[in-house]
Amino acid sequence: MSTTVEHATTGHDSHDEHAGHGNSHYYLVALALAILTGLEVLLSYVDIGKAFLPLLMILMMIKFVMVVLEFMHLRKDAKLFHYLFWSGFLLAIAVYIGFLATFKFFLQP
Repeated sequence: MSTTVEHATTGHDSHDEHAGHGNSHYYLVALALAILTGLEVLLSYVDIGKAFLPLLMILMMIKFVMVVLEFMHLRKDAKLFHYLFWSGFLLAIAVYIGFLATFKFFLQP
């Protein structure tokens, strides 16, 4: 009795999962992430006052969503995973802002 599992071949290459997205798409996403990271670093050297934290959080959220949608393939997952992701994402942002508010971070001169 054989214990090997035989896989049926469908004639499709294993790279067909990413049909419609060539490598150039992922290079563009990586370039966008690098530019956004550069903007974050630039913000740390430029004094823009109270706009620093909101801009930094917006850039952070954009990068996070790009990574999850593109590299973790959330776009093609079931709707349940979309709801779980967005609810967890919004909860994390609320907790982070609440955490900063408890230390009166937003009231500092």
